[in-house]
Amino acid sequence: MMGGTLFAAGVTISGILLFAAMLCAGLRIIRGPSGPDRVVALDLLGLLGVAAAGMAVIVSGSVAFIDIALGVALIGFLATVAFAGFIERGSIDEEEGP
Repeated sequence: MMGGTLFAAGVTISGILLFAAMLCAGLRIIRGPSGPDRVVALDLLGLLGVAAAGMAVIVSGSVAFIDIALGVALIGFLATVAFAGFIERGSIDEEEGP
């Protein structure tokens, strides 16, 4: 009985912290202050999506979420590389901080 209760509490706390991290990353995407900061926050949001899919595997026991996590990780990596290339070439305007 004690193990199930600790597991449920751990999953709940992990979900709350994951949601808080997603909110913080979303705010960084919106507020900036520069293009590279937004790209890093977008990469973090993708990583948190992978973590959410991993938590779904733990909670539901369905291994289908592993494929979703791998797909999100791959697309997040490719998006980060693409945005980094755009910033390097100057195709995306960077805002100067205060």
